[in-house]
Amino acid sequence: MIVEQPLSYPPKTGPIHLPKDGRPADVQVLNLVKTFDKIEAVKGISFNISKGEIFGLLGPNGAGKSTTINMMCGYLEPTSGDTIIDGLSVTREPMKVKRIIGVVPQEIALYKDLSSVENLEFFGEIYGLSRQERRTRAEEVLHFVGLYDRRKEPINNFSGGMQRRINMAIAMLHRPNFLLMDEPTAGVDPQSRENIFDTIEQLRDQGTTILYTTHYMEEAERL
Repeated sequence: MIVEQPLSYPPKTGPIHLPKDGRPADVQVLNLVKTFDKIEAVKGISFNISKGEIFGLLGPNGAGKSTTINMMCGYLEPTSGDTIIDGLSVTREPMKVKRIIGVVPQEIALYKDLSSVENLEFFGEIYGLSRQERRTRAEEVLHFVGLYDRRKEPINNFSGGMQRRINMAIAMLHRPNFLLMDEPTAGVDPQSRENIFDTIEQLRDQGTTILYTTHYMEEAERL
């Protein structure tokens, strides 16, 4: 049986997730539309997210939340509309945008046979971090999500909630200005959910701008 471990944070000597340029991002979503054949999945959504804010995108399954996130981060081309993140257009400058955002997908996106630190170093290389940066940031974010003591264990040994916290750690690795979280508590137990909320609230307190999708009203109200 896998038992979820309580979070154990390192001493707070300073923020470990301050965005690269020392400030969070301002986000504008401008009339995003996405159609698949004749089906309109997203019908002209617009909203603004202030710097350092947690913005909740609430809706039932199938409402278009994941499609909206995929358009906002450049994974999916919109039928029309655009997203402006820190002054950069996602449709016109997608590669520049991807350097300043982090995405926590709804599905677990980890290599299960590798340890958590090996996963982090792998994704750190994709982000273009140097070997020393990868090692340093891997240790920092593992401390931050409370899983440093289990860094050498394969992901297969982790509970669903712990795997979701590693998903979050990967998204934080390159110090993004803006984090997009697609139902990060889906399918986890109440204790794991509280651990994830604690991490999100610390990120907010350290100045990160966050988009959080959920179909639970109580989650949106809490954050």
